Amino acid sequence: MNSQPKYAVGFLWSLVAVALIALPAGAQSFRVQCPTSTITHPNPAGNNAEPAYTAPTQFTCSVTGGCAGSGALNAGTSNAGYLTPSSNVNGAIKCQQVSGGDGYATMADGTQTYMFSFGPLSGLADIAAGQPGTQFPSVFNAPYTGTLVPGDPATSDLASDDSSGYSVGTPTFKFNGAVGLANDIPNLDAIYDISEVGTTVTVIINAPSFFKTGDPIIISGTGTGYDNTAANPTWTVSAVNVVNPIFSADQAFQFQAIVNGVPVTGLPDVNTSETATVASVPGITGHVDPRQLIDVGVMNGNIPAPLMAIDEDDEFFLTLSNVGMIMRPDLFEQHTIHFHGYPNASSIYDGVPDASVAINIGGSFTYYYLAPDAGTYFWHCHITPPEHLQMGMVGQLYVRPRQNRVPSTTTLGAALATQQADLRTACRRPGDGVTPAVTSVPDILCSNPLPAVATTATGGGKYAYNDGDGLTAYDVEYPLQIHGFDPNFHFVGMTFNPEAFVDMKDKYFLLNGRSYPDTVNPNPQLTQSSDGKVHYSQPMPSIINIPVGKKALLRISDLSVSEYSTLASLGIPMHVVGYNAKLLRDEAGNNMDYYTNSITLGGGESLDVILDASNTTQFPSGSVFYLYTPQLDHLSNDAENFGGLMTEVRIN
Repeated sequence: MNSQPKYAVGFLWSLVAVALIALPAGAQSFRVQCPTSTITHPNPAGNNAEPAYTAPTQFTCSVTGGCAGSGALNAGTSNAGYLTPSSNVNGAIKCQQVSGGDGYATMADGTQTYMFSFGPLSGLADIAAGQPGTQFPSVFNAPYTGTLVPGDPATSDLASDDSSGYSVGTPTFKFNGAVGLANDIPNLDAIYDISEVGTTVTVIINAPSFFKTGDPIIISGTGTGYDNTAANPTWTVSAVNVVNPIFSADQAFQFQAIVNGVPVTGLPDVNTSETATVASVPGITGHVDPRQLIDVGVMNGNIPAPLMAIDEDDEFFLTLSNVGMIMRPDLFEQHTIHFHGYPNASSIYDGVPDASVAINIGGSFTYYYLAPDAGTYFWHCHITPPEHLQMGMVGQLYVRPRQNRVPSTTTLGAALATQQADLRTACRRPGDGVTPAVTSVPDILCSNPLPAVATTATGGGKYAYNDGDGLTAYDVEYPLQIHGFDPNFHFVGMTFNPEAFVDMKDKYFLLNGRSYPDTVNPNPQLTQSSDGKVHYSQPMPSIINIPVGKKALLRISDLSVSEYSTLASLGIPMHVVGYNAKLLRDEAGNNMDYYTNSITLGGGESLDVILDASNTTQFPSGSVFYLYTPQLDHLSNDAENFGGLMTEVRIN
């Protein structure tokens, strides 16, 4: 090929160029977001596991000498930099996707109830097993590779028509990535002209290029000679903004004609009947196949909503995709996600519509959270809350403490003392022995003051809070969500009738979306839905299994709209260690935990309760105890029989 433009296909290619005018792909509105790195967690390789906590994250200024004093963020001054993590980076990145739509749930007496609800669109296998659906980026960003048919890959689809063999009793389905996640081509352009000088190829396209130096590109056409084949691998952009005689410089770039590591010249000619395009290498950009997402999301609501769990210092990206409500096509219901009692950095992610955003049908929105203090929280929709909470749009959320990541060779008191150097969570008091010393008392909202009495307890275990003395240690944990519903309210909600809020009266009372005896069924509760499939409408069991000689942490929350609820424990005392996501400890470091045989919660409250079965003489293997409500109207399934808020605690 000589130094002259070998082809300027002219009129024919101009028509093609008009048809393929450069636009970023992804016009549809369903999107997900799960970055592999951020400013806070800059190393992609370190964001797929939780590192051990040994000391607070260390920071370095982005500009030499530019982060001192009050003007650290003032551009154009000597203090124009910002702090970036440089070493000992704690936490990781976590992601999850949920649908907003509708579904059904089946109660212990066979009553099938219509719901507005959230369903899983990621972490499908874990959600079906009653576990949190929250995933690291390496898991979340893995597209599904099985054979897709309508309804797959849904944890709710028990038709066993998935090639991986997912069926009742043999849950071999292991997919935990985001549903519908697909490779996307972020840049696609029609080629107007190509010329070659030596091994340097200049490509002129019909619109300004999005390519950067080093970007891999794919050229395809009908026999252009530049096609990417096994013998002609992906080219790489070597220069941009190339001066050319046809269009402006930003519409031309160059690459080196190197095949299998060998420079080549004289690539095959192209005739005027051929066309060609240049594209970015397809990659994961948040593009979602809407068909797969709708297949899984419609009528696949769960109660409780999909479980979420993150660790302190994590960044959490949570995407809500509103798939609409097939049973109420007349309702153009928006949905949001509100983390109840959770200290958000910005109101836009709080889910209250007048201070943030609401998600329309056919759209997605990604919420961002930086994991704050450890504890038991919960989440719900904040669109007409009395209605949407009553209809089932409520879920569990908890934050694990840094103390879980403290090595077994480190005392918990020393580990908690190191946390006081982290200004985001510091909780200091005079005389605590931490340098530099402080003279003022801590804020009343301090979540983890050092214990007044030091102990020699060491790390390596599981804890509900950063207690510093092992007070909240446990072996197994069980989220328990108290909720109730009025079947009449749900019926009129499904049948286009006016909803009488003043007459709303809960008649079924639920633990993790189940009434007794369903509460002691370890398998997911199945509900046949209007799409003819059997769905995992209630995947979270509420039976408490404690290994012999161990302790169980119950993360109890109440999301009832209209009722207070009481839970009593027969045989094993309740050790209450946390309330509303706060460790029960005063500002002086004195523990305020207590033992009781019953707790009472109203809607919007949570408690952390430990059942201690470590005394094997008192609690031998095979023992069965009951966790139940003494409120008789909460102990039935809208009839005179045992049901409602009751489950079993088994020592095994």
